[in-house]
Amino acid sequence: MARVTGSHLIGQALKLEGVTNVFTLAGDHILPVLDVMADQDFRFIDTRHEQAAVHMADAWGRITGQVGVSMYTTPGFANAIPGLTNAMHSESPLLSIAGCADLSELGRGAMQEIDQVGMATPVAKGSFLVHDARRIPDFIARAVRLAFSGRHGPVHLTIPIDVQEQELDEKEVAFYQPDEYRPRESALAHPEQVRQAIALLREARRPLAIAGDAAGYSRSGEALRRFIETTRVPVLTEGQARGLISDDHPYAFGFFERGLNRAASKVREADLVLLLGRKQDYTIGFCRPPNVAADAKIIQIDPASAEIGRNRGVAVGIVGDVASVLEQLAQEAAAYTWRESPWLEELRAARAAQAEWAESLARPETPMHAMFVYKTLESMLHPDDCLVFDGGDFCHFGRSLLPARLPQHWFYVSSLGMLGSSVPTALAAKVAYPDSRVIMCTGDGAFGFNGMEFDTAVRHGLNIVAVLGNDAAWGIDRQIQLGLYGRPVATDLLQTRYDQVVEGLGGYGELVERPEELKPALERAFAAGKPALVNVVVQRAISPRAEAAIARRKAAAKG
Repeated sequence: MARVTGSHLIGQALKLEGVTNVFTLAGDHILPVLDVMADQDFRFIDTRHEQAAVHMADAWGRITGQVGVSMYTTPGFANAIPGLTNAMHSESPLLSIAGCADLSELGRGAMQEIDQVGMATPVAKGSFLVHDARRIPDFIARAVRLAFSGRHGPVHLTIPIDVQEQELDEKEVAFYQPDEYRPRESALAHPEQVRQAIALLREARRPLAIAGDAAGYSRSGEALRRFIETTRVPVLTEGQARGLISDDHPYAFGFFERGLNRAASKVREADLVLLLGRKQDYTIGFCRPPNVAADAKIIQIDPASAEIGRNRGVAVGIVGDVASVLEQLAQEAAAYTWRESPWLEELRAARAAQAEWAESLARPETPMHAMFVYKTLESMLHPDDCLVFDGGDFCHFGRSLLPARLPQHWFYVSSLGMLGSSVPTALAAKVAYPDSRVIMCTGDGAFGFNGMEFDTAVRHGLNIVAVLGNDAAWGIDRQIQLGLYGRPVATDLLQTRYDQVVEGLGGYGELVERPEELKPALERAFAAGKPALVNVVVQRAISPRAEAAIARRKAAAKG
């Protein structure tokens, strides 16, 4: 009988889960497993910081629906904690694996010793120490099962270096296929719940559907499309649901962000709100008045029972797979005749007013307004382009304008609001979509977090194109400070040549200061054949998101 090590078992277990790409940064406590897995046909994409490795695994999990895997040593794990925190908010099926000192030395002041399991517990769905190589297959199976159960999220495993090197006979270990321990979740609604939901929708005069992260787990918008085309119910999308149905669809009204989309702000006028895998969290005012009208009915469909009625009672609450329940609703709705309501025209008017507002800002001025940059970019987009946005005021303008047309091709920061994820997210997208253009939009502040990952992009041939809005400031925070306190504090930056930074790392960089220079510079970046960044000097313009934040805080202060 062949002898194997714990490292071989890690590789075998990940192979069974269909893992091909591992996002990592090498270090002492994972050297054994890296060495073994290098002979098992894994592709290692090594980053310059562990947080970026987690962001890449996070994005990979959401894009592909496969588990994203990130690996690092002990101090690297400490660097990974922000990424795991973000992955909890982005609801990504992610497996974090960290090595550590020998099991026998833990608790004695071992090399680089920290409580990895305890540190990961608050920011992961589960966190476990693997104490015996024989248990590696079932620990990985348990972790992946947990990552995909209910609402998706990261799970952490600490695997000590001596467990990685532990030798044993193959016969001592049992492996099972994923469908033997991780059955597909397709929970359906009770027929009576389906009938109740359709009855309420038929009574509604101003219904609005909002599709959130859990609606995007299927990565197919067919069920959502059939439902809205049958019922004529308008829909807004966010998170992993962006692009499930194209923003160009006549019943789709774009990004659900009340501060950036005038159609989304009309949720307060709806008499029925259909939450499709969408939480009752702060981004919808906890579904409380006046954010959602006091007399509005709420129908909520979610894979996690804890989310149903979390902050406000619902008329119908369905625990189940969102796509499967939508199929049930569409089938029940097909028995009736549905007509377009005047409410749709109100939403279309709001969308038209938004387009006029964007056009009014997109004037060829020096320095440029962010909206001019995005209107220029909009004219150059291809149907299969993947768009990635970071946070901050410059990116808020882009998120208010640029459409989502395909599933898993439009990304932005999670509800955590963590800046800096756009570069690694764009790199993961390029791994997933090697034949499509991946366009990343970032501010100068956000770029500073993971800008060195352009080195990763160059080394691995991941030719993304970045559009950086440079206003020499932490834009949104500076605007909020001015609006609330009348002065900025610790929010000014330098007019740094980030294009030269990218050039120094082996990519293509170009500085743009005048509006007539922008389109030619973007064309050169797309044609560069290497990772590229266009550093655009822009105005310090306040976004509607910042204006809304100022108004909300002033109102709260008066209250």
